[in-house]
Amino acid sequence: MASESATISSNKIDLRFDSLRSASRKALVCYVTAGHPDRARSLDLMRGLADSGADVLEVGVPFSDPIADGPVIQQSSQEALAGGMTLDGALELVTEAALDIPVVLFTYLNPLLAGGDGILAKSRAAGVDGILVTDLPVGADSELEDWLGSSDLAFIRLVAPTTPLERMKEIARNGSGFVYLISRLGVTGAQQHLAADLPETAARLRAATELPVCVGFGVSNPAQARAAAAVADGVVIGSAIVHAAAERLENAFALTRTLRSALDD
Repeated sequence: MASESATISSNKIDLRFDSLRSASRKALVCYVTAGHPDRARSLDLMRGLADSGADVLEVGVPFSDPIADGPVIQQSSQEALAGGMTLDGALELVTEAALDIPVVLFTYLNPLLAGGDGILAKSRAAGVDGILVTDLPVGADSELEDWLGSSDLAFIRLVAPTTPLERMKEIARNGSGFVYLISRLGVTGAQQHLAADLPETAARLRAATELPVCVGFGVSNPAQARAAAAVADGVVIGSAIVHAAAERLENAFALTRTLRSALDD
C-alpha cells in the first residue's frame, strides 16, 4: 500500500503542495463532473479553472448511484451520463485539457473495476496524477487497496470527522498525495456554516500525519474557504463550482478567482 514515504516523489501533487508550503500559501482544490454541463463546456471548464487559480483539479467520473454526493453533484452526474460520458470519456477530457496543475480522478469503485486491470496505468498515461475512491475505506479490501496504492497514482484517502486518532493514523499511512478531511457528516453540498468542531478535528488529523490535509464537503464561499484553510493545508470546493458552471462557465471562473483571493489574503 501507499504510505507517507510516497510523498518523496516526482508526483505533481507532491510537487504542488511542496511549492505551496514554501510560499506559505494554501491549496485550492476544485471539483468538476466530467461531461458537465456538456462535453465541450466540461473541457473549457477544466482549463478555465486552472487559469483562474485552482491548484489541483478533481475530475469526477459520473456514476449512476453517487451515494456520497448531494443533489447538485448528483444532478450533474445524471446529466453527464445522459450525454454519454464514461470513465474512458473522462480520461479523454483530461488528456485534451493538458493541464499544468495536478489532476485527481474522483470516482466510485464500480467504474474502476469495470475498466479492468490496466485502468490505473491508462489513467496515468492520460494525465491523471492521483485517485480518490469514495467507497473503499481502509481495511475494506486489502487486495484492491494494494492495487490502488502500488500504482504510479497518488492514493487520496478520505477521513470522516468522527474518526478516532488511531484510525486517522492508519488511513494516512495507507494513502499519499494529501488527506481529504470531510468537514461534516452527510453528503456533499453547500452549507450555511462550517462544523463548529472542524478546528479540533483538523488539528487531530494534522497530528496524525505529515501528509497535507485538505478540507471539503460544504465549503462553498470565500469566507468558509478562508476559515477552513486556516486549520488545514487547503480546501476542496465542489458543489458551488458545479452549480455555478451549470448557470454559466464564467460564474465558475469568477467564483474560483474570488476563492483564490480569499485564500491568498
